[in-house]
Amino acid sequence: MISFVVPVYRSAESLPELHQRLTAEFGAAPDGFELIFVEDCGGDQSWEVIQQLAAQDPRVRGFRMSRNYGQHNALLCGIRAAQGEIIVTLDDDLQHPPEEIPKLLVKLDEGYDVVYGPPEREQHGLLRDLASQITKLALEGAMGAANARQVSALRAFRTRLRDAFADYRSPTVNIDVLLTWATTRFSAVRVRHEARKFGQSGYTPRKLVRHALNMMTGFSTRPLQLASMMGFAFALFGLVILAYVLLRWLLQGSAVPGFAFLASIIAIFSGAQLMALGIMGEYLARMHLRTMERPPYLVRDALTSDSQEAP
Repeated sequence: MISFVVPVYRSAESLPELHQRLTAEFGAAPDGFELIFVEDCGGDQSWEVIQQLAAQDPRVRGFRMSRNYGQHNALLCGIRAAQGEIIVTLDDDLQHPPEEIPKLLVKLDEGYDVVYGPPEREQHGLLRDLASQITKLALEGAMGAANARQVSALRAFRTRLRDAFADYRSPTVNIDVLLTWATTRFSAVRVRHEARKFGQSGYTPRKLVRHALNMMTGFSTRPLQLASMMGFAFALFGLVILAYVLLRWLLQGSAVPGFAFLASIIAIFSGAQLMALGIMGEYLARMHLRTMERPPYLVRDALTSDSQEAP
């Protein structure tokens, strides 16, 4: 069975069509499927639409967050509730055509554990595309995987992988990084990417950049390594300048003049120290959040049968 997990944010208009197209594509699947909607408190009528779909189709399950936690937190909720052997995640805006999903499943059958569906051509604006590239660069450092640039919200993976992050409780969530805790067998298949039919994307360039910062400081030690390399480079530069001053003083008996030169050196060292302190402060903040054991999400309402448990 396949479990489709869809994080929902202000998409009341697109959900009926998404349900209809998924049913048309996978309704005849021999092992069946389930459709899990996780409503992330967008403030529109999405939850009412999910309730209507669940009343009409027993394969539809719904979870409603107690407040807005973010896309990946909502995904984690749906992934933990999934009962199929394969999980497919996709956005709620119909930019990922359900008709393209079989391409991912075919690739998954070749022995991979995770298959992404990057678009053949992005259907976003220039600023959004630029922010997405920045996010993927950060993701590449956090994942440590060669195909990080191929990451997409349309992904198919084996449900057993979630055991690797079953006890994960940090409020900073990134599903793609968590999947690397379980496997290195990643692949990708180019799929069609359609223009958004309804509403506007909740991911602004500002939110994408902030998401990139969270990934760099929450899942990677690259910033710390960068700070160390910068500190070493500036220290080496300082030693070279000191050697030059001492050598000139010994050979010519005169010091290097110039207050501006001295002030610039002090500014360089001060800036490097402040940058390193800021990076370490980000890590300390993450540690502080983890010690509070703040949950990554909290379910407010759930539409499940008696035999199904909420995550």
